[in-house]
Amino acid sequence: MHAPHGLVATAGPPRHFVLRIAIVFCAPMLVNGIALPFFPVWLSTLSMTDWEIGLVLAVPMVIRVFTAPIAGVIADRIGDRASVLVWSGTMSLATAVALLFTESFWPVLVLYTLQGIVYAPYLPITDAIALSGVRRWNFDYSRMRFWGSLAFIVSTMIGGWLSGIFGGAMVLPAMTVGFVTTVFTAFIAPRIGKPRRPSPISALVVAPTGSSGQMDVQLMMIGAALVNGSHGMFYAFIAILWGAAGYSGTEIGLLFSVGVAAEIVFFILSARLNRTFSLWTMIVFGSAVAIFRWVAFPHDLGFAGYFALQCLHAFTFASIHVGVQGRIIERVAEEKEASTQGLYFFYNGIFMALTTFLSGYLFAWYGIDGFYAMSVVAALGLALVLLARSRQPQRLASGGNTRESS
Repeated sequence: MHAPHGLVATAGPPRHFVLRIAIVFCAPMLVNGIALPFFPVWLSTLSMTDWEIGLVLAVPMVIRVFTAPIAGVIADRIGDRASVLVWSGTMSLATAVALLFTESFWPVLVLYTLQGIVYAPYLPITDAIALSGVRRWNFDYSRMRFWGSLAFIVSTMIGGWLSGIFGGAMVLPAMTVGFVTTVFTAFIAPRIGKPRRPSPISALVVAPTGSSGQMDVQLMMIGAALVNGSHGMFYAFIAILWGAAGYSGTEIGLLFSVGVAAEIVFFILSARLNRTFSLWTMIVFGSAVAIFRWVAFPHDLGFAGYFALQCLHAFTFASIHVGVQGRIIERVAEEKEASTQGLYFFYNGIFMALTTFLSGYLFAWYGIDGFYAMSVVAALGLALVLLARSRQPQRLASGGNTRESS
């Protein structure tokens, strides 16, 4: 039986749902694989000061924390979330083309901020569509999301190779090509009708924090977000630092890629690790490793040393992410989970923006020694995580595998 005209049948999944979502995940990661390591390099070719680079990178982070939830509300209320992907990809492409003709600080700041606003919903809404497939038809989320991480690695390696040939001039054209793919893949995204649950980013606007207001949950999320935020200086200035130290574009791409590869390996092994280590252990250990990572970074480690240090991203991001997500499942009722995830998105965005902005000044004043300040941010995050663990209900204090009824 066919669905009435204008409606989407959801009794069964759309054809090739897993393959199509995997392709959609690849598109924004192709953009991110260029933008994250190399956009600051392009900014540095414009003779911007370090604080101006920090400001250009930080302002879109702050703005999108507030605009992405609004886009999520629109996506949840219209006929199909995938329609917002078309809008997001098209508008992002328009800003990317405009940036090709821009070279001074204020126009770059305005256009990159606009790009941050329109591009911000793309990946979270893709996530929301994928999770709807998990809930409705029991698809394996990791099989879909894995291909996005692989696309990031490929994009970063290609970006490093192009950087070695063309320098910072390759960044905007490569990002523009990536945004073209976001438009095309938006049209192949599965159409599954109106969502049955709000996406996390929209729930931040339309739902109260509810049970996420428990003090241990709040402290855990803020602490973990601070540790995530301690990566701000790394993302903003490390490609510039490594380039100045004589590393080739290919070597810089490889150093970025190995961190993502280590993250993927951890995600693959996370279920097995969780049978041995509690969720709290994962969060605390990852936070402690972050302190060590940023204390070690200012030292001249050589390529092999930085390669090894980049592998620690498996702990400073992936271990913490797995632990936090597991604790949210344990401590937050299902009907409040989306709003809790939205709040965690907010904390991460705000702290990453703040550290990115401050890193402009730190880099100008102290150079690579500014990473010591990032270790202080990570230490503060660890302190809040430990405080959160001490304030949890006693019946959950023993480990990460106990489920609290809700």
